[in-house]
Formats: sequence, C-alpha cells, structure tokens
Amino acid sequence: MAEIARPTHPLTTDEAWAFTAARASSTTFFFDFDGVLSPVTDDPDDSQPVPAVLGVLEQLASVVARVAIVSARPVSFLRSRFETLEGVDLYGLYGLEVWHDGQVVTEPAALEFVPTMSELAERARTELPAETLVEYKRLSVALHYRTAPDLAKTVERWGHEQAERLGLRIQNGRMVVELKPPVDQDKGMVITEGVRNAGCAWYFGDDMSDIKAFDALRAREAVDPRFFGMAVAVANPETGAEVSSAADLTLDSPEAVAAFLAEGLHRFK
Repeated sequence: MAEIARPTHPLTTDEAWAFTAARASSTTFFFDFDGVLSPVTDDPDDSQPVPAVLGVLEQLASVVARVAIVSARPVSFLRSRFETLEGVDLYGLYGLEVWHDGQVVTEPAALEFVPTMSELAERARTELPAETLVEYKRLSVALHYRTAPDLAKTVERWGHEQAERLGLRIQNGRMVVELKPPVDQDKGMVITEGVRNAGCAWYFGDDMSDIKAFDALRAREAVDPRFFGMAVAVANPETGAEVSSAADLTLDSPEAVAAFLAEGLHRFK
C-alpha cells in the first residue's frame, strides 16, 4: 500500500487523523495536565482529570506507540491521578522527573536545590500576602495568585527578587510564578528528545511553557520530511490567544479534548 504523504499546514483534522492512524506504530501523543486534561482550579491540589480522560488515554495507549503526560506537576502528583493507567509515561516538573517502566528518574543536577526550595517555600509563606497560594514541589516552588489577581505585580516582583538572590529561574504561567533550579530542562527539550525516533507526534497544551513544545514539533518537521507534528491548544481566557496562535488546532476545554480523542480513536479501527 502506498505511503500517505505528510500533510502540510494548515490542514484539516481529517487529514491529521488519517496520517496519524497510518503511522500509529510510530506515533506519540503528549499532553499537558492542568488546563488540558483537567480544568484549572483555584487550589492546585483539587485538580482532577475530567471523567472521560482516563478511559480515552488507556484506549489511545493501546493503539499508538506511546502516550506521555508532560507537566509542571511533580511525578508523585501525576501518579496519584493516573495510577490506574498502564503504559503512560509521566514527565514531572517540566521533565526534571520522569516516571517510566515503574521507576522515577530525577535529573541529578536539580537534586542539590531541594533544601533551597524548601527554604524558599517557607519564606514565601511568611513574606507574601496570605492570599498567595504557595505550592512546594520539592524541586520547584509555584506562587499562585489566581484568587487574588491584583497581587500579580507583588508576587512577580518578589519571585524575581528571590530568583536573582538564589540563582534560580522563573517560569511564568496562568496566574502563577514558578521558581525552578537553573537546570536546562523544559517542555521543548522533553519533546525534542521524545520525537527523535517518532514518525508522528501530537502535543496538547494551554500555557506559555507549551509553546516550546509546539516549537519542538516544528523543528523536527523542518529536518525530517517524513515526520508530522500536530500542535493542539486548549482555549482559556488567560493565555489562550497566544497559545492558540502558535497551534494548528484549538479545542475549547479539557472535556473537548477527551471528546476529540474519542472521535479520533475510530480512525484506528
């Protein structure tokens, strides 16, 4: 049977699914968690995948080469939400932690910053306004101001001061400032490595950090005429416009992501 030619952007979802189904054995699907598989919540600990997600991801993992979740959350959090799934890889903290084949691998260069992050979280709880939600992730600290948007400048200024004082890096997101170790690791690097031997890959994201993942798909297409990448944005009122402008397709919500995947799965039968 003749090989289906790689579709060119812009393209229809029918073209994208047809090519993907034809390359299922060399296809990887990557997903962010918050805002993509789960609604964004005021308290990050309250986030749960939308009901249809677990079943859809399980089915997807059975027909493609690989399914992976690439998140700012720690692997321990992701495992608590996806413990029933088999064959799904978990990249936590932008790839500083990886769960694969039943084991967690942590980037060694980041481990020395665990005490720094612990001290930083305590300092944040003391020095920032009480409305700031401080999320300690062992290898990073996220400062959420979703319930008090007027604190944005205060939190951002404090975060940048601490990053300069401690030699850390800043990752801005949806109503959050995150401080990370000065280790070269982000979602774009995860995808660059993850698609090295793939024939096709999809990435679903909703935040500024996900644009680097979209760029990684584009870069792979530029050097490999056989590779096809599909960047999917999930709409939101905070970063949606900028993320959508960098994507091939925009979906309305995590529920829409689950429905889109369920519909696409029919192509693999």
